[in-house]
Amino acid sequence: MISSCLAAVSRFVSGVSVSWHCDPHGGQQRIYFSNHTSHLDFIVIWSALPSDIRLNARPVAGRDYWNRGRIRRRLATRVFHAVLVERTHSCPGDIATAARISVERMARQMGSRDSLIVFPEGTRSVNGEIGRFKSGIYHLSRLRPDVELIPVYLENLNRILPKGEALPVPMLSRVVFGERLETGPDDSKDEFLEKARAAVIQLSRA
Repeated sequence: MISSCLAAVSRFVSGVSVSWHCDPHGGQQRIYFSNHTSHLDFIVIWSALPSDIRLNARPVAGRDYWNRGRIRRRLATRVFHAVLVERTHSCPGDIATAARISVERMARQMGSRDSLIVFPEGTRSVNGEIGRFKSGIYHLSRLRPDVELIPVYLENLNRILPKGEALPVPMLSRVVFGERLETGPDDSKDEFLEKARAAVIQLSRA
């Protein structure tokens, strides 16, 4: 009940229109990967999914933000069932080790049923431009080659809840789900990341 209400409120506040270029009810596990401009991003993607798919779609989010306060923590763990990870900029010591541990946690938390919502840029864009993708999604896809990679483009969320703001401003937005990203086992990390980023950019023109 709570999740359904939150999904409805999210769709109302964001005024979101949803476009699908893949089967919205695809039964296979998926990694939905998107551009990142707002704290609303994962909520809007999550709320745009069909209710039966939403049940097993888990956003990946920074532990430092979503563990800050009882309400955020409860929403993250009890409603969104988020996979909370340590963001590398908040980890002292070996950043590469912290990143590897986070990716391994994501792969493990998917189990045999759940899908993930991830943001490969790693941080929110200030100007709405899609930045370079970090390597986490590449390593995650190699750990879970059995899942579908679905690009997602979000438009206008940076205006509804800009970085640094606490309250959303109701406005129209758009979320576009693309076709499955086709990658090859011989793709290098750089080739994979550029292909994934290009797929999101292409949806911005759809």
